[in-house]
This record gives sequence, C-alpha cells and structure tokens, in this order.
Amino acid sequence: MAKETPSSSASMPSTLRAYAVPILLFFLAMLFQLYLLPLSFPPSHYDVLGVKMYTSVDDVKEAYDNIASKWDSGSGDSLPADFIKIQYAYELLTNPVWKRDYDIYGIDESVHIIEQLETQYAVEDFAKINLPLLEPVSYEPEREGFMSIMSQDFALKFQDSKPWLIQVYSSGSNSSAQFSTAWRRIVSLLDGVANHAMLELGDVQLVTYLAEKKPTGQVFFRKGLPSIVSFPPHCKTADCLIRFEGELSTDAITDWFATTVLGLPRVFYHIKETLVPKFLSKVPPNKVKVILFSQTGERASPVIRQAAKDYWNFASISYVLWREEDASFWWNGLEVESAPAIVIMKDPGLKPVVYHGSGNRTWFLDILEQNKQLQLPQLRSTTSMELGCDARGYSRAGYDKETWYCAILVGRQSVELNKMRETMCRVQDALSKYDGSDEASNDPSIGPAVSAHKTKRLSFVWLDGEVQSKYCFFYVQSETSYDTCGTRRAPIDVPRILIVRYHKNATESANVEQKSSKWPKTVWQSEADDVDPAAQLVVSYDGPAETPEIIKWLSKMVDDGDNRNLPFYRAKTPELVPESAEPMRSGVPKTVKATQKLLSIWNRVKDYLADPRMGPTLLLGALLSAGNVWWMRSRSTQQPVQTSQPSPNQSDDNLEEEKKKKERKREQRRRNAKVEVPASITDYEPKDAVQILSSGSDSD
Repeated sequence: MAKETPSSSASMPSTLRAYAVPILLFFLAMLFQLYLLPLSFPPSHYDVLGVKMYTSVDDVKEAYDNIASKWDSGSGDSLPADFIKIQYAYELLTNPVWKRDYDIYGIDESVHIIEQLETQYAVEDFAKINLPLLEPVSYEPEREGFMSIMSQDFALKFQDSKPWLIQVYSSGSNSSAQFSTAWRRIVSLLDGVANHAMLELGDVQLVTYLAEKKPTGQVFFRKGLPSIVSFPPHCKTADCLIRFEGELSTDAITDWFATTVLGLPRVFYHIKETLVPKFLSKVPPNKVKVILFSQTGERASPVIRQAAKDYWNFASISYVLWREEDASFWWNGLEVESAPAIVIMKDPGLKPVVYHGSGNRTWFLDILEQNKQLQLPQLRSTTSMELGCDARGYSRAGYDKETWYCAILVGRQSVELNKMRETMCRVQDALSKYDGSDEASNDPSIGPAVSAHKTKRLSFVWLDGEVQSKYCFFYVQSETSYDTCGTRRAPIDVPRILIVRYHKNATESANVEQKSSKWPKTVWQSEADDVDPAAQLVVSYDGPAETPEIIKWLSKMVDDGDNRNLPFYRAKTPELVPESAEPMRSGVPKTVKATQKLLSIWNRVKDYLADPRMGPTLLLGALLSAGNVWWMRSRSTQQPVQTSQPSPNQSDDNLEEEKKKKERKREQRRRNAKVEVPASITDYEPKDAVQILSSGSDSD
C-alpha cells in the first residue's frame, strides 16, 4: 500500500490558519496600493497640463498655449470642467510665489474654487467663466509694523528666557492676509508676556526647521497657512516646540498660549447669582479679592492670567460679565457704574476700592501692587518677619531699633472675628490720619501710639486661633483661652486683642549668657537656653471694642514699654504652622491632554497611510511571512523521518558507535537495579550494632 504523504494528509483549514498572517498582509498591501494611495496622491496640476513635475514657468505657459490653440481650432474636447482645471493650474503655476509654495510645501489653499466653479458651470459654456479664476495677493506685514524673523538672526533673537509666538505665512497667501487683524490683536494681548515674530515661506531653511515633516521627510503644514508655533520659556530648539492646531481666532490662540505654553491659571467668569457662593466665599481670608467687570465676555488675556499667577499668594482674581439689567445691583453693592471696571475687596467691612475704565498692562499691575496687602494682614509663617511680629526678627523700622510692638487680633474664623477685624482697621485708619502737626498727636493719651505707628515700630495683624493653636495658647494664657484658641468646643467665639512688646538689649543678653556659662550645661539646661533673641511681654486688652478706647490702651502700653524698666524675659515662641496654600489650577486638564494625545496618534497614522512606501513594505512582509511559515511547516514534517530511519550516507563507524552507547546504557541500568537502596538513613542498621540500656531506664 502506498504511504500517505504529509501534503495529502494536511487539511485545508489548518493550512489557511497557518498562512493567515501572510494573507492578511497581502490584502492590506493590495488595499493600500489600489485604493488608499490613489486617494492620497490625486493628479497634480502639472499632470493636468501634461508637463513634468517642477517644470519651469515657461514650459507651463507653452503647454497651456498648446491646449488653448486646440480649443480655438475646435479639434479638442472643450468641457467646462476640463477648462476650469487647466485654467486654475495655469494661473497657479505661473505665479512665482504660488508655484514655490505648491512645489516645496504642497500648499494649494484655493483648490476649493475648482469644485465651486464645476458645480456652477456644469451645463454652461466655459466661455462665460470670469477670468482670472485667482486674484493675486501681495501681503507685506513689515508695512503694518509686525516684526519678521529670518534664519540669519534666529539664534540672536533667542537670547532671553521669554516665550516666543511665531506665525509662518506666505506673501501670496490670502488666508495670511485676512489673518492680519487677528494677529494684531494677539500681539497687543501678549505685550510684556511673550515675544512675537513672523516668518515668510521664502526662508526655506528656517521654515523646514519649524514645519512638520511626513514619514518620507517632506515638509508640510497640516492646517495650512498661517501656521502658529511657539517656543515655551527657556526653550531654544525645535525639540520643545509646541504647535497650535486649533481654530485660527484671537480667543483660541491666546487661550492656547496662556494655558499650554505658559501654564497659567484660568480666570473664570461669574454673574451676580454665582459670585458669592463660587468665588467670594471660597477665597482664603488672607487674600485680597479682585473683580474685573467686562462688557464683551472676552476670555482673560495672558496679561491678566500672568498677574493671577504672580500675585497668587496675595490676591484672587475673577471676572464678572456686565449686564445692563444688573446695573442697579452692582451700584448698590459695589458702587460700580459701568464696565470695564476693577473692584478691590480687602478686609471685612471695608469699603471696596473701585477703578473705572480700561488701561494698559502697567496700569493694571500698578493697581494690584498697591492693593495686594490686606489693611489688617494675617500673621502667617511666611509673613511674620516682614510684619515685625517675630521675636527672632527685627522691627519694620530697622535693625537698630531695640523696642517695637505688635498688636495682634486673635480668634477663630467667625462673625465676631470679622467685626473685630473691621474695628482694628478703623484703629489703623485713625492712627494714620494723625501727623506731627496735629494737636491730637501730642496728646499723651494717643501720642505714643501715633508716633510708634508712624515710625513703623507698631504693627497690626490678626491670627487664626484655630490653625495656629499652639501659638495662640502661648500668648493667651487664661481660663477662657479655649474660647479664642484651638478647635471650637462650644458655640462661643471670643476674639482678643493682644499687644506684644519685643525688646533687644545687648547688655542684658550678655549678662544672661554669662550667668548660664559659669556651670556646665545639662541636656535640659541647653534646651531651656534655646530661646528667642528678643524679650517678649504680652498684655491682653479687656476694654470695650471701641476705636478711641483701643487707641488709648495701645498708647499706654507703648508709653510704658518705652519709658519703664520692665523685666527682660526671653522665651521660646512656638513655630507658626505653615498654612496650606490655595492650589493653583493651571495648565491643560488631563482629559484635554488625553484627547490631544489620541489626536496626535491618529494624525501620525494618517501620515503613514499616505506614505507610498507602505504598500511595498506590506507586500514584502507578506512574502517573508509566507516563506517563514512554509519553512517551519516543511521542517516539522521532515523531522520524524530523519529520526526513525538512518541516513543512507551515514557511515558504518557511526552506526557501531551508536550501538555501543546503547549497550553501555542498558548495562548501567542493570547494575543499578541490583543495589537495594534503604527507604531512609535511619532505616539502615550496622551488623555489629548493640543496644545498651542505661541504669535509670525502664525495661520489661
């Protein structure tokens, strides 16, 4: 009986499964070559005229004249669609700027005109078509005052750390000319925030450096012209370049630049119903509230957002959309007459500061700088030194001042604390109104406080007694201190006014250190001597919450502290707890980043689908894969035959050697079978072993 061969025994389904990958690659190659590639490479305008790619303008004119002569003689078919394509190709390729853009960058921004005219003149005589089809454009941004950049001075321009916004344009592009108004507005909004420049396509070296590139290396602009690119701060190479891919509008570009390039926080809009719950109530008590009224609803400019970032620790900024029906509400609440306007809200109970009108960047930043501090600032770990309320520091009057004072309003966040903050602001205002010529300033009941405040030896602050509980308990040492400091235990909040006298005396400090150095210090003595350099005396105010009484009390404390010989007592003040800063939400949201990443991947896939090398690559992969499958299957079917039957070319010596090896293995197995192996070591007992029982052991 004839032996069945492997090819006859193999089934068709198993063969198809084995060759599934090569078959798939082959079909993808055919799909790419026959369908996708023709869509990506339609006939060029050179093909329409019947000339070679990148031919000269003279050859284009000659080809057009030949076609026109045939039409005039009536020897050729004169369909309107053909005439439109030929006329368009002729006008495009005979314009030097348009031809340059088309040859080098593939730019053809007016190609939609062909389809429009074909639809319009589908059944009409092409003689009725108005010529020329394209209107030449000559765009010169230098005449409009825009700054240009070239490859020769590119490196010299990037000397500072400021970001750059660059527009790539063509002098013959109608889209670039129409974008001129929007670009002017963008430049004005970026004044002082970023540098800007324009680059013409004629500078091929620099344009190639900044433009996108296909997998084949061809330079192109995915979104056409104008193209917007940006260099972030401290970026000087194309590796960190960011490309704008959105809508070409002033709002979209400035928002993209401020968010993606600069990473600035957003400034949101509110109306009268949402201003209090979503903005005013959420601003930390140590920050000034800044409200910008706008009539247009235009998104916050990069200047405003940069200011919001720079003054983040001092102020919170928000926009309000002005509506005429709300005019009376804003006038009664904030005294705002119209928009644009700026409202500064500081301490509770104080009248807001209102600025009407719109100014430039410097005007706005000056307003923020003048109003960035609360009238009664909060005592925090980051402000204690500059406010002159730290025993480890110095007076605001200078390093040479030995005695200075700090009036501290202590309490938990409550309505009562806000009322007392308002009272302390009135105290400051009253002291600030006096000058040296006033008779009141010479009054002994208020003169010392006026003088100390004027010379910056007296500071006013408030302290959050709940957050800074250790600091608060250190100064408020009484039976009712829990009404002021620490976590609220009962619905009682009692703000307190304290005055702390700081005194530095070189002689007293030297005496204290000399006494402590006579005997060796123990560990506990060393910790006790770790005290602040300035002595502190604390007095609490127990009088009525009235401005004149508080001023008189402050004056008496200052007078006693300056003229009386008070004890020099130093202690270790608890550290102020660093309060968590308000988080700054800046940059691009994660969802937007994910969307942009997916879009970038999809664009890359489309670039590869338009790569003419993909078809041959897939076909080569199919052939290599099919060859590999055939080789593996052939090897698997031949391997059993080679092992079961000796090769006819095998020598007798090799056969004899194999027989000897098999015989030795069989002999080794027989010898191993004769040796009895015990179950374990403990089961084996020597022949001469004797068991000896001890005298104390049990026996039968």
